[in-house]
Amino acid sequence: MLAYYKTINGRIRPIDEMEDGCWIDVVNPDEKEINFLINSFSLEPDFLRAALDEEESSRIESEDGNTLIIIDTPVCEVTENGVTYSTMPMGILVTQTNVITVSLRENSIITEFTEGIVKNVHTELKTQFVLFIMLRVATRFLQHLKQIDKISIQLERQLRKSMKNKELIQLLDLQKSLVYFSTSLKSDETTLEKMMRGRYIKLYEDDQDILEDVLIEIKQAVEMSSIYLNILSGTMDAFASVISNNLNIVMKVLASITIVISIPNIIAGFYGMNVQGLPLAQYFWFPIVISFALMGVVGYLLHRKDML
Repeated sequence: MLAYYKTINGRIRPIDEMEDGCWIDVVNPDEKEINFLINSFSLEPDFLRAALDEEESSRIESEDGNTLIIIDTPVCEVTENGVTYSTMPMGILVTQTNVITVSLRENSIITEFTEGIVKNVHTELKTQFVLFIMLRVATRFLQHLKQIDKISIQLERQLRKSMKNKELIQLLDLQKSLVYFSTSLKSDETTLEKMMRGRYIKLYEDDQDILEDVLIEIKQAVEMSSIYLNILSGTMDAFASVISNNLNIVMKVLASITIVISIPNIIAGFYGMNVQGLPLAQYFWFPIVISFALMGVVGYLLHRKDML
């Protein structure tokens, strides 16, 4: 799907046809749309193929006056088991006259621009527009990281009350999400540092300031993801130790109970066999009394040893 947008009276608005200075939003294009873009802007076919590859990592390259920037964007999905976070690559193509964004599916960051939520953005200022997109990406990463931290705190409180597999699995999913975020943010940081050199995109004075702001936000997100990942890893290890310790306590109690209740069987076994010389064998109540007495003694000793 192709959609065209342009800044009109200070706000991004949809337009019917492509023109110079407009922004082209491409979502899951078919072969016809891909060929149209390649022929219209003399694009390298690999540029569009790379932008539509889910496994593509963040990078920047330029060829024949066209520049391809691939950045990883955060994705939040609500499922039956809770909220899951992941990343998705998005391609930004900067041509001589237009900016083209390419993604496999709808992107909440792009939606903010198409709906006019982001103000004071001019599509004809290509470099500045690209940097504003990347700034929103960095901001969204920070928002999701704060949400992950809040969810992990809530799950930790629930786990303190009762150990359930559901909460542990959710913590494991959050840990996986932080790994994705950390890897993607580091790749985005490398791409931004390459852009900072000005070899791929011409940077003006205002653009330089925006790029520095983006880089600061990305570095902060990298640091936050690293901190949260370490905290969550430590939390998971701590709860694993607690679960293991609880299992050992249960096994210890069960073993102690087994020892205590085996005493009557031992006594009954001796008095039930033809064994000579057993004390008070003619009284049926004596084995019962001695069994309870020994159970009480053994139980007291095990309790003293903190086994019961």
